[in-house]
Amino acid sequence: MSLYWTALLAAIVISMAGQTLLKAGAAAPDFIAQLFNLSTIAGLVLYGGSALLYIVALRRIPMSVALPCTAISYVAALLIGHFAFAEPLGMMRISAIGLICAGVMVLALA
Repeated sequence: MSLYWTALLAAIVISMAGQTLLKAGAAAPDFIAQLFNLSTIAGLVLYGGSALLYIVALRRIPMSVALPCTAISYVAALLIGHFAFAEPLGMMRISAIGLICAGVMVLALA
């Protein structure tokens, strides 16, 4: 796997870690507490780092390929939300996961 594909994969994984920390930080009682919550700050740092890695990936991977690959983060978000934060995961969401995965696979073959 080239450096650029590794950067894209790392950007996706780090972005999801950042999103998870932002969600955890959102549990603070008010906006100011949320803003200065360690989870929120760490989530923002990871999210920013993810953006930098994505920029590296875009140096060699066409945006028309890289951006749809990030759709896998929607699948991860649903699963993390369900297992880490007890968010509902109904049939519509499971169907959406299937469609997203199918779309990413079709794109990868194109």
